[in-house]
Amino acid sequence: MVGQGQKRREVLRSDLVTQTIELTAGAARVGLLQELGGSISAFTLDGRAILRSTPGEALAGSNVRLTSLYPLVPYSNRIRGASLTFAGRRIPLRRNFGTSPHAIHGVGWQRAWAVQAATSTSATLTLAHGAHGDDSSAWPWPFRAVQAFDLASSDPHRALLTATLTIENAGDAAFPFGLGWHPFFPRDSTTTLQFAAAGIWINDTAEMPAERLDAIDEWSFKEPRAFGDSTIDNLFTEWNGVAVLASAQRNLVTTIEADSSCDRLVVYAPAGRDFIAVEPVTHETDAFNRTATGAKGTGMRVLAPGAAYSCTMRIAASFKEPR
Repeated sequence: MVGQGQKRREVLRSDLVTQTIELTAGAARVGLLQELGGSISAFTLDGRAILRSTPGEALAGSNVRLTSLYPLVPYSNRIRGASLTFAGRRIPLRRNFGTSPHAIHGVGWQRAWAVQAATSTSATLTLAHGAHGDDSSAWPWPFRAVQAFDLASSDPHRALLTATLTIENAGDAAFPFGLGWHPFFPRDSTTTLQFAAAGIWINDTAEMPAERLDAIDEWSFKEPRAFGDSTIDNLFTEWNGVAVLASAQRNLVTTIEADSSCDRLVVYAPAGRDFIAVEPVTHETDAFNRTATGAKGTGMRVLAPGAAYSCTMRIAASFKEPR
């Protein structure tokens, strides 16, 4: 149900028309593309982009990878070789990322979500994965996922977007799972990132975790750091749950916070690009397979039949007008 005063916009997408929910709080705006992966199309404050804005070609081509943010459910990042081992069984998964040999980011970002409720400042989206027919090759266990968004603004220079992601086991068998978000933020030559974490995973040539190092020296972000010409695409462990992006050029500070279940952070900052992804997640890359081979502390969790699990992320933005 759409609440009184809640806005919908129609966005032309190729030969389709998809409805976009728009949340408004003071000078803050958030657009939701429920049919395109349950993603966010924009988050702005007084016209300033807090999340990168989704370009028209992403809508025309239904390209969720170019949106502002999309959910990661029922797992994040890559599963090696698109195959997982659980409860003594080897389970093949459909490859879902172009020519990559791995399965990536679950199924939620590649499905249409339904609107359960919406008001001018909040919305709840749902996804039912039945694991029937072709869907079972993407993920063989049925589940229900819920995204809840709430937008608040205390004054024209501040805004807070709160997102809660829930997964519920809708079947009669336990399964491994993980959750997270993939938000993209604008990046310029003055953008810095700051957060505290204990370790970092270095990837092999197949983009899978190969070696864990302490997050010190060149891998430390305890002090704000710019990126220059280097590319970062790594998972950090024992993250303290707070990351801060600051842009002197845009006079903007954005804080990403997550609850204690999301104690891992993926940072993706490709050289020469105008965005950075800062992704709170509940588990490490390929956690299911690594746990099956004896790895400890991967963050893998198991969801019993009928059980549910939630995590919450907050994105707070503030700016000061130049004197």
